[in-house]
Amino acid sequence: MCRLLGYLGEEIVLDYLLCKPENSLIEQSYQPREMTAGLLNADGFGIGWYHPQKDIEPFTYRNILPIWNDVNLPNLSRYIESNCIVATVRSATLGQPVDLSNCQPFNHQGLLFSHNGFIQKFRESLYRPIRNQLKDEIYQGINGTTDSEHIFALIINELQANTGISLEKALHKTLINLKNLAQEYQVEFAANLVLSDGKRLVACRCATRSPVPSLYWLRDDPTFPNAVIIASEPLFAGDWNSFAENSIISVGENLEIEIDRIYN
Repeated sequence: MCRLLGYLGEEIVLDYLLCKPENSLIEQSYQPREMTAGLLNADGFGIGWYHPQKDIEPFTYRNILPIWNDVNLPNLSRYIESNCIVATVRSATLGQPVDLSNCQPFNHQGLLFSHNGFIQKFRESLYRPIRNQLKDEIYQGINGTTDSEHIFALIINELQANTGISLEKALHKTLINLKNLAQEYQVEFAANLVLSDGKRLVACRCATRSPVPSLYWLRDDPTFPNAVIIASEPLFAGDWNSFAENSIISVGENLEIEIDRIYN
């Protein structure tokens, strides 16, 4: 299982979010507190962020090294500033290569995406059925081998097939589709996701079996005023809210929060 982090709010230096908290993403990489599978998140990491003043494609920095071994990150994180950040430390599913193409967050036409979870026996079960649903352009755009990137491809497919559809609706339709495929092929899946277009965050906590991987949200903490943080584990002591199982949370440009059920 990976560890996820999403931030939307006032512009901050990345180091303040990524490294400073007592249970930071770096701490979670080697000493996670709420993992349901695996012991470490040592199979690479990635950070994506948007420029706070310019309407341009998001930036990403990814590495196959454990996040604690990247000597460039401390200097970069003290320099980079953003009001919207998505980050991941990776624990690779058994059999999946530790390759840069498999490092999240994934980036497509202004969207950043990260996934914590799995599709059971992915290569033998849903790999082909998912690909069979994709438009050719999206099919050809998959660079890696992970179930995560294929779930992202399904979301992109929904967005392109339905003009004007919201991120929330595209995610909801994708999760229903994934549930139906999992039932048809008799496999389990877990999908904690963070998705952003730079102006909003959309995330979900979803799985077909227990325990469902953990996911939390926090708004307007004194340490991070005028901001919403989404994380696999609380970064520090505070008024963190656990996501309801099988739910989607939407954080708007004004940090308004809406929570909806995916299915019962």
